[in-house]
Amino acid sequence: MKRIEAEPIFAQSEKLFERVYDYVLERIKRGEWQEHEKLPSVRVLAKELSVNRLTVLKSYQLLKQQQHVYVKDKSGYYVQPGGRMTIDSTHDPVLSAYVQKSHLSEIHQVQAAFQFSIALLDPNLLPNLYFSEYVKKVFDLYPKVLGTYSGTQGDAELREALCDYFSKQHQFYLSRDELMITTGSQQAIDLVAKVLVKPRDAVLLERPTYSPAIDVFSRQGARIIPVEIHPCGYDLEQVERLMQTHKPRLFYMNPTFHNPTGYTVPAEQRKRLVELAEKYHCLLVEDDPYRDIYFEEEPPQPLFSYDTAGCVIYIRSFSKYIAPGLGIACIACRPYYMKALLAAKSLSDSGAPLLNQKIFLHYFFSERMQQHLGKLRTALAIRKEVMEEALSVTDWKWISPTGGFNLWISLPETIPMDHLLAKSIEHSLTFVPGSICDPLREKQSWIRLSYSYMNEQQLRAGISQLVNLSRLYF
Repeated sequence: MKRIEAEPIFAQSEKLFERVYDYVLERIKRGEWQEHEKLPSVRVLAKELSVNRLTVLKSYQLLKQQQHVYVKDKSGYYVQPGGRMTIDSTHDPVLSAYVQKSHLSEIHQVQAAFQFSIALLDPNLLPNLYFSEYVKKVFDLYPKVLGTYSGTQGDAELREALCDYFSKQHQFYLSRDELMITTGSQQAIDLVAKVLVKPRDAVLLERPTYSPAIDVFSRQGARIIPVEIHPCGYDLEQVERLMQTHKPRLFYMNPTFHNPTGYTVPAEQRKRLVELAEKYHCLLVEDDPYRDIYFEEEPPQPLFSYDTAGCVIYIRSFSKYIAPGLGIACIACRPYYMKALLAAKSLSDSGAPLLNQKIFLHYFFSERMQQHLGKLRTALAIRKEVMEEALSVTDWKWISPTGGFNLWISLPETIPMDHLLAKSIEHSLTFVPGSICDPLREKQSWIRLSYSYMNEQQLRAGISQLVNLSRLYF
């Protein structure tokens, strides 16, 4: 094993065992030590790195606690399966060392007749002819739009319009310098993680939560602390206890028509969460992609509305239900975070496509589109009811959501989820297994079914197919 000089690696303010931890974990992720391969003994690695044996032992114990390695009695430490970054579709050692897997993306890549895994709007529900009129209008208004970058922060005209919109709709006040346009909410989450989270930082994540968020924060080396979300919100005593104990860097949350459960956190909890975040110096990262898709009452105001201390970063996506092909989302935060986010974004792109931003600007804020949102809510409420009616022949359990795109369903424990998913894919049907939405990778008896992407006839046929497949295991 090649000797690594201790001074350049470990002469830092960080604790020595944490530097050893990072060194070992990086080599595991690069595939230098394979799954189930024995790691160097404590004595050998201590000698190799010129550190005390207790330092290596402490780092190995932390790796074991974080489930990157496991122990065989009287034998040593071994690499835990799943710790290496790989791509199943390639054996290229360079790619497999650097690319992080997205569990949800893998499911989305499966071509199927019944796609219950896709939480996007059915394109047929969009006013497509009306949309095409706005595309032409944008070229008339901005004839040089295809020859211009928008800038990293996004189009100033769009940011100004969004500031006015947020002021009227949610009573929070921003300057356009406190808004950044991103290509969808996933880019926004990725930027926040890259800028704010370093290895071993504690990060609170809802359990369950949006699957790509788990992948993004795991890639940063975060120490993920789960927070249970219930139909009535969070246990705030648990949240405060976790903030006290773990001193988390941030709490990533999706409190409005939560993905995957559909739950909505009540207003009184939102105000208290902001107070706790300020008290314990924990950022709240509020992801809000379904706000306009409510079936009964409008949801409570965003947590950002209660924030006076700059402890909330607000991510608002419009791409799920306005025009997924445009991929427009935004980040709202105070200047000291915006500066860092802009620096990070400038390394990845020169701004979201200007054409997309201009089309969205004139399309979304038009009177006709705002009226169309009411029709979307009605159409999606009907589709939710159709799915629930088709599922009523089962003993599966769920809580009917008051908005959003998804049902979060508990199946009998007798159904092996991996077999059901494999069999469903064989029969051209996909869904999201609950385990990939769980930071602990448990919840084996849960699935997420999206009712937004298929019409009523497809929903009935697809649910019938899924129910019949599940009965193979009774």
